[in-house]
Amino acid sequence: MSFTTRPELRGTFGGVSTTHWLASATGMAILEKGHTAFDAAVAAGFVLQIVEPHLNGPAGEVPILVTPAGASEPIVISGQGPSPAKATLDYFRELGLTVVPGTGMLPACVPGAFGAWLTLLRDFGTAELEDVLAPAIYYAANGHPLVPRIANTIASMRELFTTHWPTSAELYLPDGVAPQAGKLFRNPQVAALYTRILENSSKAPTREARINAALDFWYKGPVAEQIDQFCASQSVWDVSGTTHKGLLTADDMANWAPQIEKPVSVTYGDYEVFKCGAWSQGPVLLQMLQLLKGTGIDKVDTLGPDFVHLVVESAKLAMADREAWYGDSPDVPLTALLSDAYADERRQLIGDTASMEVRPGSPEGRNSALPPLRPVGTIPQPGIGGGEPTVARDVLLPTDKQGEPALTRDGAQRGDTVQVSAVDRWGNMVSATPSGGWLQSSPVIPGLGFGLTTRGQMFWLDEGLNSSMAPGVRPRTTLTPSMVFRDGVPYLAFGTPGGDQQDQWQLIMLLRHIHGGMNLQEAIDAPSFHTDHLPSSFWPREISLGAVTLESRYSAETQAELERRGHKITLGDAWSEGRLSAVAREMDGTTQLIKAAANPRGMQGYAIAR
Repeated sequence: MSFTTRPELRGTFGGVSTTHWLASATGMAILEKGHTAFDAAVAAGFVLQIVEPHLNGPAGEVPILVTPAGASEPIVISGQGPSPAKATLDYFRELGLTVVPGTGMLPACVPGAFGAWLTLLRDFGTAELEDVLAPAIYYAANGHPLVPRIANTIASMRELFTTHWPTSAELYLPDGVAPQAGKLFRNPQVAALYTRILENSSKAPTREARINAALDFWYKGPVAEQIDQFCASQSVWDVSGTTHKGLLTADDMANWAPQIEKPVSVTYGDYEVFKCGAWSQGPVLLQMLQLLKGTGIDKVDTLGPDFVHLVVESAKLAMADREAWYGDSPDVPLTALLSDAYADERRQLIGDTASMEVRPGSPEGRNSALPPLRPVGTIPQPGIGGGEPTVARDVLLPTDKQGEPALTRDGAQRGDTVQVSAVDRWGNMVSATPSGGWLQSSPVIPGLGFGLTTRGQMFWLDEGLNSSMAPGVRPRTTLTPSMVFRDGVPYLAFGTPGGDQQDQWQLIMLLRHIHGGMNLQEAIDAPSFHTDHLPSSFWPREISLGAVTLESRYSAETQAELERRGHKITLGDAWSEGRLSAVAREMDGTTQLIKAAANPRGMQGYAIAR
């Protein structure tokens, strides 16, 4: 075993791994009280909204993979809310827009996280609503120590908050001053809201009724009404350089409920890998596995240039199909896209040198369509705002005091995502990837203490795509938790923040675990990489042909070999690629062994197991 930043944790009782230590501790406390991994994930998820508000919020979204003990496959809870009924292509065209802004009110979809978490709690958990909300209320009311990146994010947004978003300034700039890293920060509005929800639902006679009452409070009651009023009355500045009102209404909220779906999967040796459907980018990982089956990936050094080349080239092909075919539409030819025959055909396009083309395939013989390809730097940038992507593509502005880029070239503050993975003593397993509702992306709604999701920026304003803007459909999200069965038994739950990089980093970790003999922590710690040879899912939707970012821990020889093959290499920070969280369960006779690992990058993620 090589040196790791922390051990792969092992135990027999349960494990929780998330992107923040307070959420992991919360989840383990729920397990200690005798509740399930599902309850632990819900409690951890609500805490993450409080302690990582630059990465997710109460009005964000979350896809969840749920595997009850003994189940033959996971269940998908889609906490990705749809676009408003008023969100038509004509509406956006009349505004003169060619892409959906990444900030403000226009990209707001129905916030699905609250509904998905409570659906998981109600249908699969055992805890009371108060059990899972109490930790979040505690940290919102009493404060949590700000990690440096939150303080830096707030400081970088000061001008926007004070000039355009006064409700955000009121919460995040108390007395006009940005909060300091390490100091306690409170969100009394969220604490009061969640307390009101508990008080309102406590009158219901049963656990199920109490949870349903909370859902009604959110989607058919005061929360929906306040969101409706704010969207209708406030014209808010966004990155298009002007102001717009929101389209989301109380009716949009009331008419939505989380969708319960079957996952999609492929078999890879002794493993079956499960993902959410093509309304997410999850099938990209499955397509990459199918492509790599016939490349000899199992025989190459998982830290060497051949591995990087094969993963990057497979990602280019799978991501091209994502842009051409994926979306919340029955028209997606997903069976064909995941078939062995299709992978065999597409694999022939992987050569010894880097491709500079975007090449979607023709599943079922159908002609593909692509959105416009916008090279990096060609889109006008009117000013500051906030969107994802996790890895800034072209950082030109000064770094913050911790050496992290404070703003990207387009002026957009870096946002991100969080992750929760959990397993319990009974064998229940869950993986969830919450995101959206970033403090830097949409103004705080008075009395609620949070802004809305801006996931609608992932719709294209071009006709003829499965991901084109349309009313009442889910944007093709980047959020993509993973679940792996081994020999027909649930084995591994994992995921990562990272926008378009999520499935790239998850694939790298999985292949190093399967083929490289690395334990979970080794696979997470090892130097990683990604390609931006894909249209970004985030405003302003740019592409960087041939671009590959390597952590600087890669050797000069590996870098030189990849450049010789035509890859356009950028060296990132030594510890900058991915924020993976993972738990696993395997049986030794009648005794289970729990394993857990978490990412050291960013110095926030933590795993707990015993």
